Amino acid sequence: MSDSDKKEGSLGLMKKTLVILLISCMLIAIFAAVAWGALTAEEIIRRRDDNEYYDSAKVEAEMIIINRNRRIVKTMTSYGQGDNGLVVFTNPRDRGTKFLKRGDDLWMFFPDAEDLVKISGHMLNQGIMGSDFSYQDLMEADKLIDLYKFELLGEEEFNGRPCYVLEGTAAPGKEVSYYQRKSWIDKERFVGLREELYARSGRLLKVMTVTKVAEVEGRWFPLESVMEDKLRKDTRTEFVVKEIEFNPEIPEGTFTLENLR
Repeated sequence: MSDSDKKEGSLGLMKKTLVILLISCMLIAIFAAVAWGALTAEEIIRRRDDNEYYDSAKVEAEMIIINRNRRIVKTMTSYGQGDNGLVVFTNPRDRGTKFLKRGDDLWMFFPDAEDLVKISGHMLNQGIMGSDFSYQDLMEADKLIDLYKFELLGEEEFNGRPCYVLEGTAAPGKEVSYYQRKSWIDKERFVGLREELYARSGRLLKVMTVTKVAEVEGRWFPLESVMEDKLRKDTRTEFVVKEIEFNPEIPEGTFTLENLR
């Protein structure tokens, strides 16, 4: 082989090597951009918390309890501020019945009997007014990011919406209603569309499905949802938010025992 042939061969090899290096660099850049653009489980939950968590709110809602062929509608006005909450039932049968949450303590006031009952122990697992929502469900006022450690399982479509699928396990030292939860979170609006709630044993306890989402005061918020208690048969509870106001003026003394009577 002549010297010129050797030079041409070397040049050709160098060109091929440069092409391979350029392609490799381009691929690395593309994959890095994809990786940098992907959201972590923590970032997804924080964005969900930004939508669904509030410091204070006033809500007009109705709860529809469906047990086999029986349908019971209860209406209510609720106030929430930090760890405190007050629910006042307004439908004729339950008018004046109140539910008060102060930190980790719960009370119910029944006007007919003028009876004030503190709810604790096994009573926390009972359904509120016979619904699929337990008193314990209302105990968690903290952000999800503060209660659970989340892992991103993948992506799925739910009811025509692309979703992130996350699994949350109770953070060490945190008291939670459900040890583990699996969440389908809308990729565009960052609202939970489906929630599977599990006991520590791995048993499925409840499933909540969001059926209506709307933009309220600049945030996406679930307005209609259905809770199913998997330990009960032929029952579900629909919860419908009629009106919601974030950061309203809440009168002083709203979350006091004196205000219950």
